[in-house]
Amino acid sequence: MPVFKAPFNGYSVKFSPFYESRLAVATAQNFGILGNGRIHVLELSPGGPGVTESIAFDTADAVYDVCWSESHDSVLIAAIGDGSVKIYDTSLPPPSNPIRSFQEHAREVHSVDYNPTRRDSFLTASWDDTVKLWAMDRPASIRTFKEHAYCVYQAVWNPKHGDVFASASGDCTLRIWDVREPGSTMIIPGHDLEILSCDWNKYDDCVLATSSVDKTIKVWDVRSYRAPLAVLNGHGYAVRKVKFSPHRRSLIASCSYDMSVCLWDYMVEDALVGRYDHHTEFAVGIDMSVLVEGLMASTGWDELVYVWQQGMDPRAS
Repeated sequence: MPVFKAPFNGYSVKFSPFYESRLAVATAQNFGILGNGRIHVLELSPGGPGVTESIAFDTADAVYDVCWSESHDSVLIAAIGDGSVKIYDTSLPPPSNPIRSFQEHAREVHSVDYNPTRRDSFLTASWDDTVKLWAMDRPASIRTFKEHAYCVYQAVWNPKHGDVFASASGDCTLRIWDVREPGSTMIIPGHDLEILSCDWNKYDDCVLATSSVDKTIKVWDVRSYRAPLAVLNGHGYAVRKVKFSPHRRSLIASCSYDMSVCLWDYMVEDALVGRYDHHTEFAVGIDMSVLVEGLMASTGWDELVYVWQQGMDPRAS
């Protein structure tokens, strides 16, 4: 299976929604604490196990997350440690990039998510406790969402409703928002420790998952959120990222500071259906391809990016 060695520590990996062989990786020097960052755009070799870098963009600060535009196949957006949000066009050479840079967040930008239904706007979540809404054609953010009492680690659009998103915070809450409303529409005190990640079910727009420092993943139904639908135990340390499958309703992927990537089916009793121990440092980035069923990617602080088919050994050549 393809493996790419980056010069810096991996933070995030995202498959292109347009090209099944393309993915972007966000990396940061010195574990994101101090130093530069780099965005890699990778191409999987057709029919072979190889992966090559097609272009890379250097940044003066850590890159914590990256996402592809849903409307332009060459455009990606990066969340930067200096509080900026930068837009890159991979069809242009590095000296012509970034094509846009927004400087509004007061602290590190930790996540970025492009609206999959409207395809004209995106969200950023920051350690300044806020979420911001942006449009590609606007010179400044459209709105700032200020309710969380601590770092917002992730904000994710609902896959069916273009005005609805969820945010996960170190204040131990998950909040649901509608951009047409003045404040959050729902507050779920999901965990006793920091919530690091969240994602929506792609087949049921009322179901979402959270992951936490408490080592668990919880699945919630917003129609009845007093108790979770499921609690998934199996990671040994904080669960850094959680991601619902774009192809299977009840399948969830996660990665953790225990260095593992896990697959879960939250609707069966023995929910842990796969475990991959290929990383040798914290596993912090995970994605599942929309275009190729079962194709997964992960990255971590071991500076490696793995791409593999579900059920296969990520390290097999």
